[in-house]
Amino acid sequence: MSKKFLIWSLFLIFLTSCNNETNVKKQEILIYCGITMVKPISQIAQIIEKQENCKVTIAQGGSENLYESIVKSQTGDLYLPGSKLFYDNHLKEGILLDYQIVGFNQLALMVQKGNPKNIKSDVMELLNPKLKTIIGNYEIGSVGKETKKQLKKIGIYEKAFQNAVKIAADSRDMNKYLIKKEVDLILNWKATGFFEDTRNFIDVITLPDSLFPKKPILITKIKYSKNPKLAQKFVDFAVSEKGKAIFKYYGFL
Repeated sequence: MSKKFLIWSLFLIFLTSCNNETNVKKQEILIYCGITMVKPISQIAQIIEKQENCKVTIAQGGSENLYESIVKSQTGDLYLPGSKLFYDNHLKEGILLDYQIVGFNQLALMVQKGNPKNIKSDVMELLNPKLKTIIGNYEIGSVGKETKKQLKKIGIYEKAFQNAVKIAADSRDMNKYLIKKEVDLILNWKATGFFEDTRNFIDVITLPDSLFPKKPILITKIKYSKNPKLAQKFVDFAVSEKGKAIFKYYGFL
């Protein structure tokens, strides 16, 4: 065998080896995530991608819209609705499997930094005609659904709805209007007031637990999962002490 032929053969073996490595497709999971939880889930996704040499894709949006996407596409591995109500409402359809709790969230009043309107820690402020207020759309997002549920218990939902200058799709939209100073007061998920892009512009006014109880945040398996083992590893990390610390950093109780 000539030296030239030997070198060429070794080059072909090396080239084939490289191509095989390049063509190996990474395992992938798809997570449907409500707007409020995107930041902690994105951080956990980065950790899992490095740890498992995989790809984590996150579809974000209103919880109901996300569920409808799961139904239509029949794809996906994990679902994180902003409220357990979405899990309870759709459980009988058989698409959502078991869940685990990664943290808790709670409704709170939010105002512009420094509270220039001197708004009180009283949910009745949502009825103040002198204030520009926003509440969430109950048909799309978790914050709207939870708002309707709790304000109906108090007996002021219809009045709060009529007094609102806007009905927002989700928690992120509400914060944007407040940051731009287009409104004075919103009722939103408490955790969103402590995000890095909101904490310098928004003050959170807490409300009594008796009126606005803490709500669990679920991470739920989907029956269409193509990589259930990898999805389980994501869940295991999310509910671990390290995972819960990440949720806590972003304001989840």
